[in-house]
Amino acid sequence: MPSIPPLPSFRGQARTAKQLPRIPVPTARAIVDCAVYIDGQRLPGRFNHVEALAEVDKRGTGFVWVGLHQPDEYQMADIAEIFDLHPLAVEDAVHGHQRPKLERYDDTLFLVLRTVSYVPHEIHSISEIVETGDIMVFTGDKFAVTVRHGEHTGLAGVRRELEERPDQLRLGPGSVLHVVADHVVDSYIDVAQAVENDIDEMEEEVFTPRTTVTIESIYQLKREVVELRRAVNPLQLPLQMLGQKTDLPLPKEIRRYLRDVADHHTAVAERITDFDESLSELISAALAKIGVQQNTDMRKISAWVAIAAVPTMIAGIYGMNFTQIPGLESALAFWLVIAVTLAICVGLYVNFHRNNWL
Repeated sequence: MPSIPPLPSFRGQARTAKQLPRIPVPTARAIVDCAVYIDGQRLPGRFNHVEALAEVDKRGTGFVWVGLHQPDEYQMADIAEIFDLHPLAVEDAVHGHQRPKLERYDDTLFLVLRTVSYVPHEIHSISEIVETGDIMVFTGDKFAVTVRHGEHTGLAGVRRELEERPDQLRLGPGSVLHVVADHVVDSYIDVAQAVENDIDEMEEEVFTPRTTVTIESIYQLKREVVELRRAVNPLQLPLQMLGQKTDLPLPKEIRRYLRDVADHHTAVAERITDFDESLSELISAALAKIGVQQNTDMRKISAWVAIAAVPTMIAGIYGMNFTQIPGLESALAFWLVIAVTLAICVGLYVNFHRNNWL
């Protein structure tokens, strides 16, 4: 028989195959909005980031605000080349999930903020309650670049509100940093109020008599409060630095605004700390209530077992095969035993009911 040549092996081809070259996505795909602001007013027309910076250089005044949403490393590298951003800050802006912080690279400030959003839910649902995201802000002499991660981090409304205040826009790129920080802190306040409503509802349920406590939902809310605290509390130091350090490239009026934002942040951070303590006490109260409920159930079970033991014992005695048991030959003995058994059971029931066991 002629031999059949062996078929080529396909094992390992997936590992040894060359990676296909990655097709870069244009930077414009990541840009949500790009505008040039001169003397507190937005210039009409559409600009890309290169044209916008060239327009500012030509006029010798104003600044550019570029807003990006979840750019990849190639898109962010293009932005970094145009605005001369530091590679370390660019790397943080691409990957996100950074701790709130403030860094300075020469005349460029880099502020990282964690955003939070309240997710509507049922009080006893085991689901996400606080959704987090990121906003990074670069500010220089002629530009402000905002990088967002997350679906709830839109800044279109913030941009419109700032454009309605030309006096603040005239203060330069620092005005963008202020309005973004103020927007994020305001969202903290809204989320804190929503979480407080959840805690109040749980407290009412725990301390209402004869209600069933779902301890899992309390643990879930406490975990979300911990996540909220991790997003909010680290921002305190960067805001204090922005409001107090006079050597930062920010106008004096912007520092005043930022000190007000820092005060609001301190207030909401204290509220979140109180939430954590309240939930810890609420868990202790819920566990105590569950313990009381279990003790009540055990008392009821024990009482019914004691009542059921009486007819069981009497039936066991009269079920033995002995002729010396009294009353076996009497016609009324059966009904007498039944009556005595019922009397004892009723007496036990009345006694347990009087002592709140039943």
